[in-house]
Amino acid sequence: MSPPVEFGHLLKYRLAEQTLARLQQRPNRQSVSVIHKMLLCYSELCLITKNVAEQQTEEESGTQKEDDFKRGYRQRCPRLMYLFPDWLSPGPMGEEGARRRGDSSPRSHRGGGRAHLHPVKAPSSVAQSRVGMSLSASWGAASEKRTLSGLLAGRVVKRPKQEDAGGLQQAAVQLLEQQQDLCALLREVGGTHPGNVFHTASSEPKQTAPGGVSPATSGALMARELRRRAGQLGVPVAALSAKMMVERLKEIIVSEEEEHTRGPLTSSQRVQLCVLLESSRELLSQGALCPKLLWQEYRRDQTVPHLEVVCHLHFYHILSLRYIIESDEDVRPWLVSRVKDLCGWTPAHGGENTKKMLSTVAGVLVGSGFELSPRPAAADRKASLLCCSVLDDVLFWLLDTVERSLTPPCAAAELWIEMFDASLCGVSASGETLQRFFTHSLTQTLTYKPQLTVSDAIALQSEWTFAKSSRLLTSLFRKLAVIFSVEQLLRRLQQVLETHEVNWKHVLCFLSTLLVYNPCAQLSLRGLLSRLLSSAFEGYDLENMITAFLLARQGALEGPAVFPSYSTWFQMSFGGGSGHHATSKKSLVFLLKFLSDLVPFEPPQYLKVHVLHSPYVPVKHRSLLMEYVSLAKTRLADLKESVEDMGLYKDVSGEGGASLQGQAVQDVEKAVSLFDSTGRISATVMEASIFRRPYFLGRFLPALLTPRMLPVKADARMSFIEALGKADKIPAAQYSSYVESCQKRRQTDVGAVRLDTNDEPVEVLSIQLQEFTQLLVEGSEGEVSAQLARISHTLSVVFPGRPAAPAGRTLVELHTGPPLCPELQVTVVNMILRNFCQCLLNACGANPPNKQSAWASALVRTLLGNTQLLSGLMQRLWDLFHNQASSLGAAHQLGLAALAVHLHVCTSQGPLVQLVPPTLPGPVSVGEALSAALVCSTRGDMLFCARLCVAALSYGFCRGDSVPQEQRQDYVLSGFYKKLLFLVPRLFPETRASLVTASGPPADPRGQKAPGPWVGAADGAGTWRETAGSLWRHPGFRQLRHTPQYQLPLSEWLDMELRVQRGEDALSDPERQEYQQWACWELYLPRPEEQGGCGGDTRILCSQLLRAVLDQQLSNQRPELRVSVTGTCLPDILSRLQELVYEMGVTDLHHGTSRPDMCDLLLEWVSQRCSSSAPASVGAELGLQRALAAWNRVMLALPAVLLVKVQSEGGRATLDLDTLIEHVNQLQRRACSPVGLLSCHLTSHFLRGALCAAARCGRSREEVNKAWSQICVSCPLLLVSAAHWWERLSPVLASLWRRLCGGERLPEQLQLLEACWHWACRLEEGLPAAPAPAAGALQLAASLHRAWRGNVCGEQGLGALRQERSALHRQVLVFLLFLCVEDHLSSLLYPQEGSPRGAADLCSDLLLALVDCADWLLLFHPNGNSQHLRLRSPFDTNGRLFPPQTPERGVYQPIAMVMSDEFTRLMPWAFYSLLLRQSAELQSRAARSPGFLLTAVLCYVGLLQLFLVGRVPQPGQVEPFGILSLAKQFLLSAIAQTAPSGMSSIRLRELESQCSDLDPEVAAALSVHLDPPSLSPEMDFL
Repeated sequence: MSPPVEFGHLLKYRLAEQTLARLQQRPNRQSVSVIHKMLLCYSELCLITKNVAEQQTEEESGTQKEDDFKRGYRQRCPRLMYLFPDWLSPGPMGEEGARRRGDSSPRSHRGGGRAHLHPVKAPSSVAQSRVGMSLSASWGAASEKRTLSGLLAGRVVKRPKQEDAGGLQQAAVQLLEQQQDLCALLREVGGTHPGNVFHTASSEPKQTAPGGVSPATSGALMARELRRRAGQLGVPVAALSAKMMVERLKEIIVSEEEEHTRGPLTSSQRVQLCVLLESSRELLSQGALCPKLLWQEYRRDQTVPHLEVVCHLHFYHILSLRYIIESDEDVRPWLVSRVKDLCGWTPAHGGENTKKMLSTVAGVLVGSGFELSPRPAAADRKASLLCCSVLDDVLFWLLDTVERSLTPPCAAAELWIEMFDASLCGVSASGETLQRFFTHSLTQTLTYKPQLTVSDAIALQSEWTFAKSSRLLTSLFRKLAVIFSVEQLLRRLQQVLETHEVNWKHVLCFLSTLLVYNPCAQLSLRGLLSRLLSSAFEGYDLENMITAFLLARQGALEGPAVFPSYSTWFQMSFGGGSGHHATSKKSLVFLLKFLSDLVPFEPPQYLKVHVLHSPYVPVKHRSLLMEYVSLAKTRLADLKESVEDMGLYKDVSGEGGASLQGQAVQDVEKAVSLFDSTGRISATVMEASIFRRPYFLGRFLPALLTPRMLPVKADARMSFIEALGKADKIPAAQYSSYVESCQKRRQTDVGAVRLDTNDEPVEVLSIQLQEFTQLLVEGSEGEVSAQLARISHTLSVVFPGRPAAPAGRTLVELHTGPPLCPELQVTVVNMILRNFCQCLLNACGANPPNKQSAWASALVRTLLGNTQLLSGLMQRLWDLFHNQASSLGAAHQLGLAALAVHLHVCTSQGPLVQLVPPTLPGPVSVGEALSAALVCSTRGDMLFCARLCVAALSYGFCRGDSVPQEQRQDYVLSGFYKKLLFLVPRLFPETRASLVTASGPPADPRGQKAPGPWVGAADGAGTWRETAGSLWRHPGFRQLRHTPQYQLPLSEWLDMELRVQRGEDALSDPERQEYQQWACWELYLPRPEEQGGCGGDTRILCSQLLRAVLDQQLSNQRPELRVSVTGTCLPDILSRLQELVYEMGVTDLHHGTSRPDMCDLLLEWVSQRCSSSAPASVGAELGLQRALAAWNRVMLALPAVLLVKVQSEGGRATLDLDTLIEHVNQLQRRACSPVGLLSCHLTSHFLRGALCAAARCGRSREEVNKAWSQICVSCPLLLVSAAHWWERLSPVLASLWRRLCGGERLPEQLQLLEACWHWACRLEEGLPAAPAPAAGALQLAASLHRAWRGNVCGEQGLGALRQERSALHRQVLVFLLFLCVEDHLSSLLYPQEGSPRGAADLCSDLLLALVDCADWLLLFHPNGNSQHLRLRSPFDTNGRLFPPQTPERGVYQPIAMVMSDEFTRLMPWAFYSLLLRQSAELQSRAARSPGFLLTAVLCYVGLLQLFLVGRVPQPGQVEPFGILSLAKQFLLSAIAQTAPSGMSSIRLRELESQCSDLDPEVAAALSVHLDPPSLSPEMDFL
């Protein structure tokens, strides 16, 4: 009887057979030795099997002899020859012999890469054909070379004997040792030759090989052999098979080095394990293997099972993982440790296999631990608890790992976090089971190691924001929250907080993660906070109270883009009378007691919020609040956070707070913006100057008075400083130092200052932006939101001191001049802009805007959270749009256009932008500011503006398709839309017809739907002109034309057109004329008024043209609005106005008087324009003068005849000058230059208009005479001007009259002007005096004044006038004195204008001639009755001067209608200025003049009023206060010289009353010297 054969040989053969087939495809370094051993087996079996393959005999019964039994096995399964060698030879080929021969096997490669076997030259032939003959004999010739199959075929006739087995084996070994080409041998053995019985398909190892044995047959043979051997050994088959399996399993696992046994299996080990398990599954199918006994046998020898082996047992359905967990009592310790080890394996050992095993384990644990059954047995409950405990242990290990390794993240922990995935765990568990598992895991995470107290959370909360938390922890929270809604998560959070002791760090980090990854979580959190506060005040529950505060602060720490600031939430919750605390005193005490308890632990920024924005408290409980405020201030003082250092406006609840100086700078910006908008110093600043003087003087004023280069025109900051100075809020020394420093700064070069900061945050920001770009393509929305939170945190580091949203809308200053931004700010902004453009290109390459996520809006909201960054961003965009348009490519334009759209959407209720200098009426939105940056003045500007607007609107329309209908307009910038409405018809004439017709866009004749405009804008396939045309025809674009805010009214069109530079226009002069005529006559004239048109009314069109022309001329006078020297389209628009006015004039002639006259239309319009805004200020007066000067230039361009009205009276045409005279008296008088005199061109225009209009009447000469007579009486300013300029007017008017009337001479009244001129010239030349013409005194004085202007009056001329004693000549001298006084004042006020010299001397001469006459005193009488002599402003409530009223002037009344309002106010100054220049004798003579004292006292009162209102001229000779002092001395002297009877008692009492308020000394002098004493004291007493 042969010794028993161990079952291991059988398993080895089965393993060798399948392993060789696999390793032939993928040989590697580890498989060389295996291939070598397999070749030994195959070389032996090939020789044996070929002899017995033909024999097919039936299996003999169990009673056959042993030799016959062996022979049958040899016939059926010749491969068992290797496994049972003891059947062939006395000494079986054991493992040692095989290993020995393996050691002497041919050499193999051990180098890198795939192992190769060296092919060598094969023997030529076989010398001996016998089996036992040595194979080392000499070989035959090369021609006799045969294949191995051929060699074996030749051995079929001879059957090997048993005693030849040893020789056969030796021959096989010798064959392999001859350094044959082993690869070729394998290919030959495994070839497809029909006679090859060993061939198996490599790709289908489970298929039965041709001529071979199927796996089922092989399994049956192995099972039968196992049963036979088990019977021989007397043991059960299942026990023997389990033992043999475990032994082979041990050999596979420990075949490598011992120190690697705890690691993953190698690839060769894994292949062998898979083959072994396949054989085991065959035995299991034959009933020869018991899984339970197998596990018991495995666990008997294995202290800690190998998790990969366990998983493969589960994969091959031999032993389920659930059974192992339920049956193994010690599963918890070894499974947890093995899972940790498996997580720590690197991907080099097979990352996919590791994830597959982990997901399998996790799925089984989740399914077993959290699956609910209707009636669970005790064993099921025990297994469920065991699975839960295993998962908890791994989770706790994960949390400990997260706590220990913040950076860099632990790879093992990251791998296990990936297992919290519904798609991985869901294979083995239902959806409800997953929810229970995730809920349990979230609860365990929130309550793990609750060691931190509430006080710790309050103090450390700012370090637990999303950006500062571990990425592993935030990733875990994301995985746990993914299958729940926000409401479910917050509800669960509330339950955990109410029922467990929690880890506050995990709780707050979870809340931050939830807010960052879910934009809709803000509203849900607000609801939760409201419920918590309601519950807290209902039951006076401190736990709910502190929870609400911690959650609100955590949300605020994530920035305004995620959650409102803490100060906003605190004010909303407790700042009004409707708060929970305001219901009763007990609730109020509860709140204040709670806040007081927090004081020792509170960070200073929250204490500042509570102090600055204290809760609403009724007046009767104010003391309770003051106790808390006192406590908070004391705590702040202990923290060296003085209350005086708090900002005035800034929200101090931001993370970390800003620096003290940063707070002051922000307070200054806010205070300046409020002052600019209201014109008053805010109450907050005034209160700080009184109650918070240390902060006001030490922080606020230094920040306000930072030296800078002052602008030429005072800006808002300068005005604010001046207002504070007038209010005595700035110390004189500090203000002087500021002015001196600013002057020094002006002399130095103004350069941008580089911020001293570390470059590392900028590098971090660059990396984060690159990662953000990648996440847009590869990441989820949650990952994008998380990255934005990190970017926001980095920006707060780069730009510290970021305020949260203050009360009201933030004001951002945008300097339109050369950029002066710090270098750091420019670097960061450029980085952000480049990244945004790249992100947009990447995102649009994958999806159109309407199918993209809200990444762009989220990024913009992140940027808007930092005011300093927003200011730099706006500054850079303005510079790019306004100054560097030519440097922007198509990609830049597309990206910046989309950015402008999102800035407009996100800032609809956000910050306002104030342009500096203010080119717009006031603060505007971000979208309007960017629209203002786009200019359309040149051809290049027009093309860039059109491209950018087309891109922005195309993006906006496409993006708007993804939002509700009512929100779509938010994505279309009205400013950009209007720019296109202006540019497209201007550049493309073919589009003009669609604006004036009601037809829709032309239909496609092919019936195809045209692609949207975004397609052309994004892909760049067509030109921008095609894209513009597509956008122009877009239904949404056309529909917006009927929306008021998107309509381009005529006024805005004119403003744009007037900014076009004619020399660089895209249109030629004829094209521009054609376009403007189309716009005026065809587009806007018939368009309804509600749509921005004229409704067919030419008067509206005329007024709009006038307004535009005037505004353009006024803007040219402002340096910041001045256009290029190439010229604007003002001449073109003026031509359109002339065309319109001419047409209206012609049509008025045909329509008679049924329509308003052009004179009324023009002059009434300018009157309304100039009187609409006239506040009492010097600036308003100057503005009025500029407006009138601009109007005069326009008026001179219009036909003069339109300014005079012709009306019919009794069938006769007559001139009506009332409108023109009123215009001159009310408006032109206030803007004369020089004062009291119309310009020559304007005077000529008015007179030519009168002559031309008179020519339309039947009696032209008579109408001219009547008109001039009316002018002499009602319009003295025009009279004086005509007399002054007559030397230049005479030839012009004479030539015009001859053309109009066929050569006639001028009318008599105009000839009288000529006579006055000659008379004045004769006097000026010293010729014999001639009789004065029959003209008025003012006309004669005006002629003399013109003749003597600039020259000292000759003794002869003045003497001739003195000789005349008539009233006319006295009146001429008085009027002449008045005109010379005007010259004197002009020389004092406007010395640069070249006022006539010698005016003061001429006044002295005239005063000497008139001193004994009281008429000259009437020139200086104040306007109005005695009731207007009280101390008051010279302006009425509307800011206008009181109308002139002269009850005592009589014939000298016209002087009030010649002087300007400013000179009228200065007449008291002129009175004393002239008198103080005279000699003492002349002063004494003047004082004795009748009525002199009354005039002197009234002028002194007027002089005091000038000083009070601050409108005192600054003459060079005498200081203003010196004149006032001298005037007072002179008046007191005059009072002393005046007789008591020189003034009536009533007038004296009026003067005393006036002077008692202004100068009591003068009032006393009047009372003492002029009031006659009583006869007795008793009578006075009575």
